[in-house]
Amino acid sequence: SKTLINAIKNNRIAHAYIFAGPRGVGKTTTARIFAKSINCLTPNDGEPCNECEMCKSFNSSQSLDIIEIDGASNRRIEEIRALRESVKYAPTKGKYKVYIIDEVHMLTTESFNALLKTLEEPPEHTIFIFATTDIHKVPLTIISRCQRFDFRRIEVSAIKETIAHIAEEETIKIDEHSLTIIAKKADGALRDAESIFDQVVSFCGNDVDLTT
Repeated sequence: SKTLINAIKNNRIAHAYIFAGPRGVGKTTTARIFAKSINCLTPNDGEPCNECEMCKSFNSSQSLDIIEIDGASNRRIEEIRALRESVKYAPTKGKYKVYIIDEVHMLTTESFNALLKTLEEPPEHTIFIFATTDIHKVPLTIISRCQRFDFRRIEVSAIKETIAHIAEEETIKIDEHSLTIIAKKADGALRDAESIFDQVVSFCGNDVDLTT
C-alpha cells in the first residue's frame, strides 16, 4: 500500500498492475481504492478525499471512468476485442480510465493475446489493474508488462481487530475467545471471517459468547 500511495504522490502511475494472492485478502478492494485515488481531484497525501466530484461519483457507483470486469464471465475473445475498442476513448471526467479485471487468469489464450496488444502500446489515459488467485495461469508476457504485487494471508490479530470494529459499529457484543476462533477459522481471508461472523450473529443474536 505504501508503494501505491507513493506512486500517486510522485505521479509515477504505471499503465498496468497485477494483484496476486489468496481469496478474500483484499485484492479487488485495493484495486478499487487505488482507482479511486488516482482519479481523485484533491488527493490527501495519496489518499482519496471523498469530497470531490470524482470520489462522490465513485462512492455512488456512478463513475464512468472506473470499469470493473469479471474475467470469469467475460473471458471470450469478443469481450476483450470490445474492451480494446473502448480503451481508445478518453475518460469522461477523471484523469484516467481504469479497468479492473477480476480473476484475470480465467481469460482464454486468445483473449490474453488480444489483451497483450493493448498492454504493449497502452493509451496514456488508460490503466489496467488485474486481480488473480492463480498467478501461475497468467502468461508471463502479461505479467512482465505489469507491476506485480503479491498479497499475503491476513494475520489473525488483524482479522480480530477488524471483526471487533465491525461488531462495535453494529452494537454487537462479542467476547475475545469467539473473535479468536472466527479469525483462525477464516485462514487468513477477511471475507471468510466476515461471513463466519454474520453466521454466528444470526445464531447468537447481538450477544456473542463462546459458551452459547
